Amino acid sequence: MALSNANEWLERYGNDLYRYAFFRVHDNDLAEDLVQETLLAALKAQDHFAGQSSEKTWLIGILKHKIIDHFRKTKREQPVDDIAVEANRYQDRFDTNGHWKSPFAEWHNPDKSLEQQQFWEIFNECISHLPDRLADLYTLRELNDLPTDEVCKLLDISTTNNMWVMLSRARMRLRDCLETGWFNAAPQQEL
Repeated sequence: MALSNANEWLERYGNDLYRYAFFRVHDNDLAEDLVQETLLAALKAQDHFAGQSSEKTWLIGILKHKIIDHFRKTKREQPVDDIAVEANRYQDRFDTNGHWKSPFAEWHNPDKSLEQQQFWEIFNECISHLPDRLADLYTLRELNDLPTDEVCKLLDISTTNNMWVMLSRARMRLRDCLETGWFNAAPQQEL
């Protein structure tokens, strides 16, 4: 199978590659850089492409590794003061048995919401407001579906328990943001 050159790949798959990268890194410039790095790596490796998948699948696989490499390079520790503040942030939301004190907001039709571009814009905005370390963790574990041990290694998290605590905090912040920015606004929207 004859492979295309980088310009043809960019023309055919550039938007898909960009969306894939942006959804995971939440930064326009970084997403563009990762796509460029992907195309350069593909050019260098095209002789090794066996054609067992489509070009697009092959390119997305390369991009996924570039994204993981990015997280590896930029791992950083959350300041201790931030951890203490974060630990107390949601304490009042649970009863003594660990159950939510107030029920979840009505999420009118989440399946249709997921299909709407506006939802994804708000979702990306919510992730961009997370502390960098929580955003990286959420992205690697939930969006890239990396195994727990690999995420801990990439982000230099000492134990899996710490990772799950941090992931829980990220989910709670995302829940708050999505309830405010999307689901509480849903009754006005036709879903």
